[in-house]
Amino acid sequence: MAIKHIVMWNLRGESTQEKARAIAFLRNRFESLRGQIPGLLHLEVGVDSSGVDYACDVVLYSVFDSRESLALYATHPAHLRVREELGDLRINRHQVDYAME
Repeated sequence: MAIKHIVMWNLRGESTQEKARAIAFLRNRFESLRGQIPGLLHLEVGVDSSGVDYACDVVLYSVFDSRESLALYATHPAHLRVREELGDLRINRHQVDYAME
């Protein structure tokens, strides 16, 4: 059964330009994971355009072929490298994982 993995973040940035650079960096790093993670069927990164004060800056939407593949993703060297590269760029994180029906 396929699993959707959705993560939303708010990112550091004192100015609009700093925030835009942080978003572009995060997007580039996560999109670099395509084709590297076994069982990762789909990955997209979306940037908030609503402008509401309670919205997150960016969302990662990904689909895995199984819970096992999602668990392997969490410890995969390519994913761990991205997490390390992002460092403390992320200031808030929210996550939802659920089975597709």
